[in-house]
Amino acid sequence: MGIVTSQSIKNTIITYLGFGLGAINVLFLFTEFISDEYFGLITYIFSTANVMMPILAFGVHNTLIKFYSTYKTRQRQNGFLILMLFLPLAIIIPTAIIGFFAFNGISTWLAGTNVIVVDYVWLIFISAVAFSYFEVFYAWSRVQMQSVFGNFMKEVFHRAGTMILLFCLYLGFIDVEQLIYSITGIYIIRVVIMKLYAFSLRFPSFNMVKIPNLSSVLKYTSLIIIAGSVANVILEVDKFMLNRYVAIEYVAYYGVAIYIASVIGVPSRSMHQIISPLTAKFLNERNRTELDKLYKKSSLSLFIISGFIFLLIILNINELYNFINENYADGILVVFIISLSKLTDSLLGNNNAILFNSDYYRMVLVLGVFLAVLTVLLNMVFIPIYGINGAAFATFLAILLYNIAKLWFVNVKLKMQPFTWNTVKVLVLLLVSLGIFYFWDFPWHPIINIGLKSFLITAFYGTVVYTMHFSEDITQLINNIIKRIKRENPTM
Repeated sequence: MGIVTSQSIKNTIITYLGFGLGAINVLFLFTEFISDEYFGLITYIFSTANVMMPILAFGVHNTLIKFYSTYKTRQRQNGFLILMLFLPLAIIIPTAIIGFFAFNGISTWLAGTNVIVVDYVWLIFISAVAFSYFEVFYAWSRVQMQSVFGNFMKEVFHRAGTMILLFCLYLGFIDVEQLIYSITGIYIIRVVIMKLYAFSLRFPSFNMVKIPNLSSVLKYTSLIIIAGSVANVILEVDKFMLNRYVAIEYVAYYGVAIYIASVIGVPSRSMHQIISPLTAKFLNERNRTELDKLYKKSSLSLFIISGFIFLLIILNINELYNFINENYADGILVVFIISLSKLTDSLLGNNNAILFNSDYYRMVLVLGVFLAVLTVLLNMVFIPIYGINGAAFATFLAILLYNIAKLWFVNVKLKMQPFTWNTVKVLVLLLVSLGIFYFWDFPWHPIINIGLKSFLITAFYGTVVYTMHFSEDITQLINNIIKRIKRENPTM
């Protein structure tokens, strides 16, 4: 767990730095510097691009992780990397041609009732291509067991760039239209930098080499497109569908609420960057013992950390919304619902990595397609009735069913499940913490209230987790921090 712990900690710090910048952008700058309508438009453009990303990437970012460690010679690894580099073009080029000749029909359909979308539809495709190749080059670096720089580019770079652009907008250097084009430009710059870094780790040799198991690779990457699309559909299709049923400013309100709740998923995202290739390695080596340990440890650690963040968000949410434009308060219930879905995600540990890198990925596709369709249908039912709250409930229900199905499948096929008695103890701790702190409010300024309540929650939650030794990894991490503090402050 050494490399996992080391890079996971670095990735978590980087990811939270990115989310901190993103929080400033989403909660304060976007809401104050541009209209709700244009903020909704920006949210819609890049959410739709994220839905397209797995298709345009041709599943290559997942295929790289699964198969790279199976090739033992440098020559075969090079041949495999070259194939992965050019394979997305098999989807991107035909899609571009179709989009060019059918642009008017596609843009009108995507715009729905919000005409403002029409002029910016082509940016969706450009952004989706940039997202796709970024994930390819990021996976390229991850299979070299180097995930930290890529995570910085994924989480921090574009948010820092967007913040600079928002201040340029505020100072009058650019207008809103130029802001939208410039944000797209930041994503293009990001993928170029990621490419240069990936090639610095392993520059591809363009010699033609026969790739063993080529049919298996192509079959996997073709099918995994569906799996990646399913995950993104469940996460992003709600924003896409809201545009068809409600005014586009409500997409902005929903996007802010989703962003707040998504902070709970940061530890999972950070750990996944390094745990995914490690899981693939254990599967390829058929090392079930280490895989089972990794499954349980990752689930418990993520549940403890994500549960703590869940408490901080839910127990401070009313105070937090006092800082945001009052129009956005419509999203408070969305925060509650999506936070629960993110917390259930944390319980899965490295479940996704196990499924995507095992021989059972085909069944996952079947389950995923069913649940993606269910997600769309649930959104069609609930959004017209309950608006953004209906979209949140549809997403929560779909994710819950999807997670249950994945847990069940791994348990049946691999005889593994991620839960221990400590999982139950953490659940009890979360419920007790909610009972103690939810109705405990202070009459002072919101910043003071949030700071004081967060301190009390941290002290209570951290003390219980540490003294009762819920997780070896977390206890060891806290011990290391304590030792470092004592070493730097000998008088303590």
